[in-house]
Amino acid sequence: MNIKKLTENATSLLKELIETPSFSQEEENTAVLIAGWFLENNIPFQRTKNNIWATNEHFDESKPTLLLNSHHDTVKPNSAYTRDPFKAQFEDGKLYGLGSNDAGGCLVSLLATFTNFYAAENLCYNIVIVASAEEENSGKNGLNSMLPILPHIDVAIVGEPTLMHLAIAEKGLVVFDATVAGTPSHAAHPNTNNAIYNSIGVLQWFKDFKFEKISDALGAVKMTVTQISAGAQHNVVPAHVDLVVDVRVNDAYSNKEIAALLQKEAPCSKITPRSLRLNSSAIAVDHDLVIAGIALGRETYGSPTLSDQAVLSCQSLKLGPGDSTRSHSADEFIYLHEIEEGIQLYIALLSRVIVQ
Repeated sequence: MNIKKLTENATSLLKELIETPSFSQEEENTAVLIAGWFLENNIPFQRTKNNIWATNEHFDESKPTLLLNSHHDTVKPNSAYTRDPFKAQFEDGKLYGLGSNDAGGCLVSLLATFTNFYAAENLCYNIVIVASAEEENSGKNGLNSMLPILPHIDVAIVGEPTLMHLAIAEKGLVVFDATVAGTPSHAAHPNTNNAIYNSIGVLQWFKDFKFEKISDALGAVKMTVTQISAGAQHNVVPAHVDLVVDVRVNDAYSNKEIAALLQKEAPCSKITPRSLRLNSSAIAVDHDLVIAGIALGRETYGSPTLSDQAVLSCQSLKLGPGDSTRSHSADEFIYLHEIEEGIQLYIALLSRVIVQ
């Protein structure tokens, strides 16, 4: 299909998406817009809650299946915005608006790419596309809920802003709730088991602890204490201090291994993971998608940020137009040339891998 026309249509859809609020769990109206894309292109689709999905015309169960995925929910705009976050504004080659970069540009570029290949015959791979909901809040009705419904997925491209370079690995996430215990007492009386003082050594342990396994793509596991709370009034020594610990897991560990290690080693009274489902992800450096991307001049790297890759069990590649450093920022934008480049590179990449 004509790349210029695909780019014009994709940009037009992105403008509509920006101007339609779609916070996580509130994506009903953007789902309608995405459904409209398929209707306009005469492509059958299905809607499961706020997830819109489709398969290529000549889907063949005997072939492996490639998933194309990106999300249409957004975070809420932060207070530093100087522009209307829900008004798509073109200026100096940029398209401003909430969700333009994360991940609207990726989503419309993937929709254009899927449309390009939809009717192709004799592909090496089937193609499934999912425009998913609830990515930003890791909700229960997002891509994770679609996996039992979709055909079996063998490999995936997840559209997130990477400047169209190849994120061949992504860190997982485990959030822990930890407790440091002590003896509650009146502040006027001696107390050698003050939970707040006890927490000093515990905090130092979390600061200094090093996980042994280092990943070639993702480096070391990163552990950070991000929240602390204790006490209710000035004259009472509390019974415990509560901590929240954020652990970004490399692909050398499973989330289950991280939890077991910390429950054994951490010097606190209790440490409990909130969830173990957001695992690290990766794709082999010799996978055809990676080889094709490198041949197109793209670089490989490991990504520290979380995406819907975390809910996939298959190999997956994170790749998309836009820049991750703009995500969740004030006056978010994407360059128009990035959308065109994204569509061109997605199509060129898949042409090297799935076209016979």
